[in-house]
Amino acid sequence: QVQLVESGGGLVQPGGSLRLSCAPSGIIFGINAMGWFRQAPGKQRELVAVISSVGLTNYADSVKGRFTISRDNAKNSVYLQMNSLNPEDTAVYYCHVKQNIDSVRLREYWGQGTQVTVSS
Repeated sequence: QVQLVESGGGLVQPGGSLRLSCAPSGIIFGINAMGWFRQAPGKQRELVAVISSVGLTNYADSVKGRFTISRDNAKNSVYLQMNSLNPEDTAVYYCHVKQNIDSVRLREYWGQGTQVTVSS
């Protein structure tokens, strides 16, 4: 079973930056959208950013202008550059990948989560 492996989380001061990376442990054919979600304590998991197979992006309003999602199709990898971080960005961040099984079915993959803490 292919797993998504995340890296790049950690502790950062307000105003700082972090870059999250996500890559599969094996080959995933037919990747559709790739994205990042986050879940803060006591809150539901929410979409942060998503990027389509052709590079179209969508962001949560709370991160627009501060976060940038990108992907490397050759490596089946997705990245999240986070700038101007504030304490409200503190959460566990999860990588998410949608795979086209065929014209109808999709398979979803989730990373194990990486903690991002923004604090002085």
